[in-house]
Amino acid sequence: MPRYALTIEYDGSGFLGWQKLGEGPNAPPSVQGALERAVTRLCGEACDVVGAGRTDSGVHALGQVAHVDLPKAYAPDRVRDALNAHLRPDAVAVLAAREVADDFHARFSATRRTYWYRIVNRRADLALDRGHAWRIGPALDADAMHASAQALVGTHDFTTFRDSQCQAKSPVKTLERISVSRQGEDLHVWCAARSFLHRQVRSMVGSLVEVGLGKWRVRDLEAALAAADRARCGPVAPPDGLHLARVEYGAETT
Repeated sequence: MPRYALTIEYDGSGFLGWQKLGEGPNAPPSVQGALERAVTRLCGEACDVVGAGRTDSGVHALGQVAHVDLPKAYAPDRVRDALNAHLRPDAVAVLAAREVADDFHARFSATRRTYWYRIVNRRADLALDRGHAWRIGPALDADAMHASAQALVGTHDFTTFRDSQCQAKSPVKTLERISVSRQGEDLHVWCAARSFLHRQVRSMVGSLVEVGLGKWRVRDLEAALAAADRARCGPVAPPDGLHLARVEYGAETT
């Protein structure tokens, strides 16, 4: 059975996350479920679609990656186009499809995941970007947020920024990069690591906002990390502004 890697974008607003939670017409809407229905319509068989990351309800993707084994070979462009035709009107698009080796695994073969969090720092409510950014009215100090965030880079016990329902075996992760920058009213937070704990990015962003608002000092984030105590985490950022931007596989980015 040939294996295909799919690069996918989606608007997470209408889904209860990536992972399907049941079968049949009454199952909660999920990105994985929408894709598997599209695959069945393409090839006539039920096939599992395995994603690189299980994004939460309301979280978006610019470059999610998944793999699927199909019962026969198709031209990659046909896979892409047929899946997109069967996905309509769901807010999911297959940007690219390519045939890969049998040992390629969208989740376990990934060497880096990059997330982008968008904050709109303005007094007015969001209209066009509602559901796709976190609006914060009071002025944020992006420079202080960036300086404080550098304490998170490296290998640490991230218990403070780990959701209580996280199923990872260890709270120890290596954060390769985190940056905070301002572009007009927009603040962009970029995080890169091989893997993340459940809601780690949203937890870190929420705590960084406390720094930006002046409620925390720059060194308070470092102290919260060192405490390895979930109670020391700031408010968790909403899912609206979070995007899985890209997934990398060694020297190759899919």
